[in-house]
Parts: sequence; C-alpha cells; structure tokens
Amino acid sequence: MVSASDILNASILVVDDQAANVSLLEHTLRGAGYTSIASTRNPYEVCELHRTHRFGLILLDLQMPGMDGFQVMEGLRDIDKDDYLPVLVLTAQPGHKLRALQAGAKDFVSKPFDLAEVLTRVRNMLEVRLLHVEARNHSTALEQTILELESSREVIRLKTLQERQQREKELVLAQRTQESLLPRCMPEFENFRIHAFNSPTRYVGGDFYDFQQMPSGKWAGVLADVSGKGMFAALLSSMVLGALSMECRSRTCLQEIVNRVNTLLCEKSLPSQFVTLFLFLLGPDGIGQFIGAGHNPAYVFRSATGTIEELPSESCFLGVFEGVSYPSRAFRLDKGDILVVYSDGLMDAQNDHEEFFGAERVLQIIRDEAPAGGDALQETFLNAIEAFTGGTPQTDDITFLVVEKYQ
Repeated sequence: MVSASDILNASILVVDDQAANVSLLEHTLRGAGYTSIASTRNPYEVCELHRTHRFGLILLDLQMPGMDGFQVMEGLRDIDKDDYLPVLVLTAQPGHKLRALQAGAKDFVSKPFDLAEVLTRVRNMLEVRLLHVEARNHSTALEQTILELESSREVIRLKTLQERQQREKELVLAQRTQESLLPRCMPEFENFRIHAFNSPTRYVGGDFYDFQQMPSGKWAGVLADVSGKGMFAALLSSMVLGALSMECRSRTCLQEIVNRVNTLLCEKSLPSQFVTLFLFLLGPDGIGQFIGAGHNPAYVFRSATGTIEELPSESCFLGVFEGVSYPSRAFRLDKGDILVVYSDGLMDAQNDHEEFFGAERVLQIIRDEAPAGGDALQETFLNAIEAFTGGTPQTDDITFLVVEKYQ
C-alpha cells in the first residue's frame, strides 16, 4: 500500500517558462508538505533531469518558447519504456487537454490555477504513479487496482444534475457581480483619452479595471486578474477593488498602496487565491509610475519614434507572500504616446485551429494603428480579436486598456 509519507516524499519536477508560475507552484507544494521539489524554466533540460532523477511526477507547461510540452513528452516516452508518463500538464486551452492525454499525459490542470485543484490532482497522480510502480515490480493484482483508481477519478468528476443547475445559478450571480465592478463610463482626465474593453467568459474569470482620482491631482489606473472562476473570483475581485479604492483615496505612494493590499489579501483570502495586477499613476504632464505584480508586461507606443517600449512585471502575485515589497518604476507619456495594458486572455485567445492570438499580433497591431490614435487602435483590436477567434468559445476573460496622451 502507498502511505501518506510515500506521497509527500515523492520527487516532483515543475516545468514552466514563467518564473512567477514556478514560484507559486513550489510555494504551494511545499506548503502542503511535499519535500522533494525541483524546477526548471528550460524545456530542453527536462528529459536529462528525468533520466537522472526518475521523478514521480512532472508538472509540465504546454506553451513554452522553443520547445513546447508536446515535444517534451515525446522525449520522455523514450525514457519511460513502460508507456506510463508521470506527466500532469498545465494548460489554458481546452483543446489541448485531449491532445495531451493522447500524447501520454495522465491528467491536466487548467490555467489560471485553482491551487486547491492542483493539490488534489497532484496527490491523486502521485498515488496512482506509486501504485503503478509497485504493480510493475511485484504483482499484476495491483495493476487492476490502478485501473480501478483511474476509473474512480473519472467518476468523481461527474456532476449530478442538481449540482450543475446550482452551478449555473452561481455563474449568473458571479457575472452580475463582476459586471458591477467595471466603470459605467470612462473617466476624463486632463490631457488623456482612455479606452477600455472587457469580454468575460461564461466561467467568470475575474478580470477587472478601474480608475481613481488621487488627492495629489494625479490619477491611477489598474487592470487586475483574480485567480479562480465563479463566485469566489467575483467576491475576491470586489474585495481587491474596494481595498485599492480606499488606499488610493488616502495615499499617493504606489508601493505603499500595493504593499497594504497584499497584506490584506494574505490575511483575508483563501490560501489558494491570488491576484495579478498592473497599477499605474499619471499626472497631466505625463510623468508617472507603475507596478507590475505577476502580470503581463504593458506596452508604450512612442509617437515621436514609432517604437514600442515594454513595461515589465517584476514583482510576484498578490496574496501569496506576506511581507513582500512591491517597488514602483518611473515612466513617462509624451504627446501622442499610448499605453496598452491587457490581461493574459488577450494573448491566449484561440481560434478553431488551436492557434493563439499571441504577442506578435498584439505588437503588430500597435505598430500599425497607434499612429492613428487610441480610437483607431481600440477599433482594430476589437475587429482583429473577432476575426481571429471566429466565435470560438474562450476559457479566459479578454480585457485591455488603451491610454492616449493627446496633449
């Protein structure tokens, strides 16, 4: 039999090109008691690491530069000759799940992460993996036990009709809650024009944006993405928005604002919940600051040169590590410059061929349309997204802000 200590002592490899995701998964697994955790952001290292250490479980991101998760699994099959890949794939795309299972993966976890689900699937995978090893080494009787356990996992996933109906009611309420968080009209700030777009999925992913006039005469803008889906995500979004609004009314230092919101989330949110955000502060003269916390980088189009600058996200998620500091960085918008802030749902938008909208399309649209101004840029973004997705259902909210300095 497999004991709890066997599961907690099993070796785990985390593979993701995003440092924030690696840090989050390692922190979560160690917090649950797992003792042997390794990680790499380089997909080319995975096969050699597994050949040396024979991991009990590999958490594998599917979308990585240079070498994707499907190519990694091809290499792993040459190592695990018994045709059992100990792989739990990480993906934001529903279409990739079946393909990953056909490629040999044993289970999957959807992005953005539900950390409670991650821990449940990791434990189930390790239990099945360890039982498989015992069966291979000792008896054929345990092989039947593995099949029964895997069948049981599928049965557990099924929902009763009553549960599905209740879930639909919760989704409707969560959608209404999320919609109430967004500004009903765009604010008017001196020398700036603001455009915003939000297309929520039926699963309610927790994106929101807001703008606040500061006591100093400057103004703040934020785009945030809350982990999880449904009512829990909507309620956490409400708490974050309320905390940001209160802090912005009483403080002018971005670092202090985000530090205090992070402390609140660490104290009040569930261990499996976290938030990414891009928060910026601007004055009428275009001089400002920003903080990126586990979020996608923002882009600034420079009207004078036609170039695009990246504003990187250099801090970790909110609500995970108490006592972490979130330093701000300076930036400036001159006349004609445009700031573009977006959620990961824009990059990860997918068409019926399982292709991603991706960063290159976003950057090309900015290069081509930003010289014509914020109105043209927003309209082109909307048309491009609609043409690319072609009505394909998306798994994450698509949200973006366009901030143009016209004077």
